[in-house]
Order: sequence, then structure tokens, then C-alpha cells
Amino acid sequence: MAISRIKAVFTANIQEIWNIVTSLENYQWRSDLSRIEILNEKQFVEYTKEGFPTTFTITAKEIYKRWEFDMENSNMRGHWIGIFDEIDGNTEIVFTEDVTAKKWFIKPFVKLFLKKQQNQYIADLKKALQQ
Repeated sequence: MAISRIKAVFTANIQEIWNIVTSLENYQWRSDLSRIEILNEKQFVEYTKEGFPTTFTITAKEIYKRWEFDMENSNMRGHWIGIFDEIDGNTEIVFTEDVTAKKWFIKPFVKLFLKKQQNQYIADLKKALQQ
């Protein structure tokens, strides 16, 4: 099991950040995705640029506060928690991923992969806010 947490503060209102992060239709700002397939109101599949699928099941959604889901693909399973907070007109986000590798040879690299992925996500989000 690997746990990775990232925190960032944006000079944007919480509604704007929430709408970007939680939209399953407007994902083009994400540099790592080719598409998202919505299965139903609780499940969706993200496909990387290489076509690798990960299934997500939404487990909690408190508008402008918290978004959580379980995630699974052939390499891992885990849980993601996104906390959104408005502080002095800015928006603070804290995203936590708790992932267990399914294959023994991936285990040593999971935390490093999560950190890289989280940093890219924040960089993509910053770009999306500038547009």
C-alpha cells in the first residue's frame, strides 16, 4: 500500500475549481487522458493517452467540499479523496490517494508514480485556470 497526498492553493473560487475537477464531460484539460467513458451516475472509466483503462466508482460527493472514489485497473486498486476548502477567497485542495499494487514488481514504484501523477494533475489544473 502506498499513500500520496498533494496540497495546492489557487486564486480561483471554489465553484470554478470544483466544476473543473469533477466534470466528466470536460476533461480535455488533463494531459494524461484520451477520453472518459461514463458508465452510470456512480461509475466512469478514464483512458490514458495509451488507451489504458481505470474504472472509478464514486463513493462520496459533497458539493464544494469532498469528492471520493474507489479506483481499479489491472495494476492497482485504491481510494482517492479530494478535499476542497475556501480560504480568504482562495481555494485549497488536498488530494489523497491510497493505492495497493496488484503485481509485486510494481510495488516499489507506486509511490513515485502517484507523486508524478499528482504533480502533473496540479500543473494541468493551473493551466486550465489560466485559459
